[in-house]
Amino acid sequence: MEALDVLDDPAAAVVALDPLRSRLLALLVREPASAATLAAAVGTTRQRVTYHLGALARHGLVVEVDQRTHGGLTERLYAPSAASYVVSPAALGEAAADPARVRDRLSASYLLAVAARALREVGGLVRGARAAGQPLPTLTVDTSIRFATPAARAAFARDLDAAVVALAARHHDEAAPDGRWYRVVALAHPRPPEDSP
Repeated sequence: MEALDVLDDPAAAVVALDPLRSRLLALLVREPASAATLAAAVGTTRQRVTYHLGALARHGLVVEVDQRTHGGLTERLYAPSAASYVVSPAALGEAAADPARVRDRLSASYLLAVAARALREVGGLVRGARAAGQPLPTLTVDTSIRFATPAARAAFARDLDAAVVALAARHHDEAAPDGRWYRVVALAHPRPPEDSP
């Protein structure tokens, strides 16, 4: 099972976003289960769950992991293909967020468009790396900071910008014959109140 899968196919996203199907996926993350077990857990019929499991399976969101025979009946056990899923903006096609269409680079809209681009690009790169049996080299820096004043926040933004520009200039090699381009993104936003330290 993959830790996370990025859904960029619109049909797979629609299937996964159905409330009952997303509930089935959440239950299967805990442990593989049969349609009968899932039906009892969600309070519906085994036939209805079997139908929804079929839809999830057709889009690669669940896989059959075992079979058990009870009194001549075969019970199939299913597990999700990933521990969690995220829907890529690519599923929206031309309507997906695009940083090039946002003029205000200091706006929340631009931040979201850049984050959406990262999700779309990295999702595609992960699929390619998996298909090639290769790891995907990435780096993530994630921290929290508490600013005393808006002026302190502005000063931090200036310092961060200068540091990233200087660091990129020091390590960038335009002429490297075997060099590989990387996209570096730094995002900052208020931490939601419910997100504990």
